[in-house]
Amino acid sequence: MNLRQGLGQDEPATRHDERLFLTYIQRNPVNRQILQLAPLLGIADWWLTAGALFQTVWNVLDGRDPGAGIRDYDLFYFDEDTSYEAEDAVIRRARELFKDLGAEVEVRNEARVHLWYEEHFCVPAVPFTSTADAIDHFAAKTCCFAVTAGDDGGLRTYAPHGYDDLFGRKVVPNPVLAPRDVYVAKTRRWSEEWPSLTVLPWPAVKV
Repeated sequence: MNLRQGLGQDEPATRHDERLFLTYIQRNPVNRQILQLAPLLGIADWWLTAGALFQTVWNVLDGRDPGAGIRDYDLFYFDEDTSYEAEDAVIRRARELFKDLGAEVEVRNEARVHLWYEEHFCVPAVPFTSTADAIDHFAAKTCCFAVTAGDDGGLRTYAPHGYDDLFGRKVVPNPVLAPRDVYVAKTRRWSEEWPSLTVLPWPAVKV
């Protein structure tokens, strides 16, 4: 049985939406393999997230190859050991585990993000409390999706804003952390790759 987590911030998703989402994202063989292999990393609170999922859905909706235009596959986890060495050890294990996928899998400990975020994006970040908390801070609500697998292979989804905008090819800003220029740069690239998208503007006043 596939389970949901995190619904209720916006419109609740239906079982049909969730089943359709999981069907679409698994049409990308890289997603399927990551979800099968990731439990072997032995990391806590891990989720496949971001473009690996929503861009796969856009490709399926547009009748394209499910992996088209996807630059990398984000695998987030949460470990209170925020040392560089601990994260690097996981990254090295992941590199070996996923070496035959033919795709870049970017593994990051979300408990460490506040240590480097300001240097990269010129705005400070408070420490995240979980992987879901990190996903809630993506630059667009339409990016806030994640999937994990249990020991039995069953999949769980995280979709705090529901599925309507995703299936409607609508990109909605999420001005809670990332600055406007990050949203603009990302959506410019996405619009070039997926012309069917409707991109909503960044709000004049941060909400």
